[in-house]
Amino acid sequence: MSILITNIGELVTNDPEADDLLGIIESAALVVDGAKVAWVGSAADAPAADQQVDAGGRAVLPGFVDSHSHLVFAGDRAAEFAARMAGESYAAGGIRTTVAATRQATDEQLTAHVARLVLEMRRQGTTTVEIKSGYGLTVKDEARSLAVARQFTEETTYLGAHVVPDGDPDEYVALVTGPMLEAAAPHARWIDAFCETGAFDADQARTVLTAGAAAGLSPRLHANQLGPGPGVRLAAELGLTAVDHCTYLSDDDVHALRESGTIATLLPGVEFSTRQPYPDARALLDAGVAVALASDCNPGSSFTSSMPLCIALAVREMRMTAAEAVHAATAMGAAALDRDDVGSLLAGKRADLVVLDAPTHVHLAYRPGVPLVTQTWIEGHPATVP
Repeated sequence: MSILITNIGELVTNDPEADDLLGIIESAALVVDGAKVAWVGSAADAPAADQQVDAGGRAVLPGFVDSHSHLVFAGDRAAEFAARMAGESYAAGGIRTTVAATRQATDEQLTAHVARLVLEMRRQGTTTVEIKSGYGLTVKDEARSLAVARQFTEETTYLGAHVVPDGDPDEYVALVTGPMLEAAAPHARWIDAFCETGAFDADQARTVLTAGAAAGLSPRLHANQLGPGPGVRLAAELGLTAVDHCTYLSDDDVHALRESGTIATLLPGVEFSTRQPYPDARALLDAGVAVALASDCNPGSSFTSSMPLCIALAVREMRMTAAEAVHAATAMGAAALDRDDVGSLLAGKRADLVVLDAPTHVHLAYRPGVPLVTQTWIEGHPATVP
């Protein structure tokens, strides 16, 4: 059945051929046929369809693409957050607290927890989400974490190289690149590593990503979150699609990103929750680096599932324009996942869209904290959101 959504006040298409970044069409309409977009244009020129929906002058955007999240976990780290707000610094070691709780949880408990968080995301307009493992850190627990994640998304990432849970780091890297990789690979599309002081150095991260690529997984990387380091340049050297965090960058890091075309995925929920400096998105964009936004939803450093919050933070704290932030949360999030079927609303693309109770995309930053998402459509149908 075809559906005409008409009386759209502002339609964000992300058409790369448009004169403006977002490919905005005013007084627009959109036709959905099955799971895909069949037509976009002016409401006055809209073709007939089997069914018609009146958007009431609201803005319609592509569904948000959250390309970085850690949803498979158990336990709570609210006390750690409270301590941090009282002046303690954030360190990667807190991950081990969640690892202990996750190992003790049943598959059913983990699945129910992920379902709740994915539902939160849908309510806030996220239609595509990447989900990492990384809180199991044993062969069995990494594999089952990814099996749980695969129930909710095809964008699953093996992050056995999150931290060293105990013992010798080199022995753990051998486990991550050997039996753990073999068990995890059938459930994963991507492989990731946390290249940071207190986690894995550049040589260890390179070993992990190279082994993952040999097993058929696409590499990505956490880098330069807690301080300057070699991770971003490693990502550029390896030609990764995206490198995530990018909080502490040198001029050489920025140059490497621009030359490699590697996307810098920025995660402002982390800086909001840890009081670290925000990444300099303005400098990256002005230098010609591609920028995506994601939530990094996790229990330690960014326990938010809200892409609208990330957009508002990117505008207020990282000097992005509202258009740049929305583009980064949609089209560039899709690019960071090597996806060309989502992140835009054009004929032939997947009909994943968000209806805002607002006339323009600017309201996502203009009205922070307000639940503006009134409908989320996935594959041509309103998502069931109780």
